[in-house]
Formats: sequence, C-alpha cells, structure tokens
Amino acid sequence: MGVLLPTLFALCAATANAVATVLQRRATLTVPQTQGFRPGMLIDLLRKPLWLAGILAVIVAGVGQAAALATGPLALVQPLFILELPLALLFGSLADRQRLPPRQWAAVGAVVTGLVVAMLAASPEGNRTHVPLDRWVITLAVCAAVVLLLTATALRRPPGMARAGCLGAATAVCYALTASLMKTSMHILDDEGVTAFFTTWHTYAFAVCGICALLLLEHALQGGPLVASQPALTLGDATVSLALGVLLYEEHLRGHWWLVPEALGVGLVVVGVFALARAESARE
Repeated sequence: MGVLLPTLFALCAATANAVATVLQRRATLTVPQTQGFRPGMLIDLLRKPLWLAGILAVIVAGVGQAAALATGPLALVQPLFILELPLALLFGSLADRQRLPPRQWAAVGAVVTGLVVAMLAASPEGNRTHVPLDRWVITLAVCAAVVLLLTATALRRPPGMARAGCLGAATAVCYALTASLMKTSMHILDDEGVTAFFTTWHTYAFAVCGICALLLLEHALQGGPLVASQPALTLGDATVSLALGVLLYEEHLRGHWWLVPEALGVGLVVVGVFALARAESARE
C-alpha cells in the first residue's frame, strides 16, 4: 500500500496532464507566434475555450500530483509522469480519429516497459517531511540560474529545435522544483493543518514556480517541434526530480547490480520518448 497509493495518484495525474497537453498544444497554435518572451500570450490564450479546458485538466492533475507527493517519494512520483507523452499521443490520435501505426505502438511499449523496469529496479524509498532551509536556499538559487540561462539561450535562437529544446528543459526544471516545494507543503498540510499550509512560504513558492512553468510551457510548445521540446520536458522533469528527491529529501535508489536493469529501463524510455516525439511532430 505504501507504493500503490502514490502510484495510482501519479498515474491519474499523468492522464490528466496528457489531456491538458493535447488541448494546450492545439490552443497555442492558434495564437500569434512571438519571437521573444511574451507574457501577454496568456491573455490571448484565456480567450480560447480549448486552452481553458486544458487548464481545468491541469488543475485535476495538480490535485492528483499533490496527493501522490503527500504519500510517496518524489523519486517515485515524478518519473511516472513520463507516461504523459504516450498518453498524449494516444489521446491526440483519438481526437483526430487516426490509428497509431505499429512503430508508434512499439514506442509506447518501450516507454511503458522501460519505466516499469527502471522503477522496479531503483525501488525509490524515503518520505522525509522536513528539508532544512539552507538546502532550499541553495536549490532555489541553482534552479533559478539554470532556468534563466536556458531561457536566455532560447530567446537568442529563432523558432526551431534549439529554441524549443531549451524552453522545454527550462520548463522541466520548473516542474521538478514545483513538485519538490509542493511535497513539503502537503506534509505541512497533513501535519499542521490548513492554517500552516497557507502561512508557509513553500506554498506560495510552488504556486509561483507553477505559473512560471506554465508560461515557459506555452512558449516551448510554440517555439518549435515537439521532437525537441517534449523529450527535454519529459526526460528533464524526471531527471531533475530524481536529483532533488535524493539531495533534498534524502530518498534512496538501489545501486550495485541493480544499476544494470535501471540503465536498461532508462535506455528503453529514452528511445521510446524520442520516437513518440518524432511521431507527434510528424502527425501535427
């Protein structure tokens, strides 16, 4: 039950996020494209019912993610969001009334199989409820610097692979940091109640990070092909979340000979993610 509950919550959140991705991607393609960083894009998107429906799906996903993080390790929950990509491809194909060709089904199988193998081999453990402030200060500073660097690099590039990839990676860092902060907030809510939840700085920090992630995501989706942005977002979120889980919450992954199936699983996931991203770009 200790692993089952957060896994179920995470899978529900990944499904809702996949729906949101399909809706938001289609909405961003209907607003004027920008060469720079334009916060006003959100105002344009607010007029799009499709995008608003995507935001509702994001809210549902956020509730599921919060429940998962409150009951399980960050290193377990966030990597499961890799399933968002194959689910988004499946939902997009259903919306277009198209069938997935055998190659794409093989890629979906590679992602699912690789993720199962990697997670079973790694067996993330630990559910620390308190992180010292000095660790947060260092983590926030490093993540902010990385996001600013990636964003600045992206804005120097025209729309295309490099721009989309950098913005996707910046979004991934924001997503992972949001999840890390949300985890602490949920523990505070569980241990100390609603008042403590709304008075801790973690709650407002994860809200700000979430908004930044949303704005970066919209620009990443518009900045270039999914074959660049989606792998950077999907794999980057999982990688940074694993690192934060280990460094902040002192979560443990199995080592020694378990590294062999872990590496095999990760390899299958990477191959599958890139194949699915290429397929989605070609389909659009």
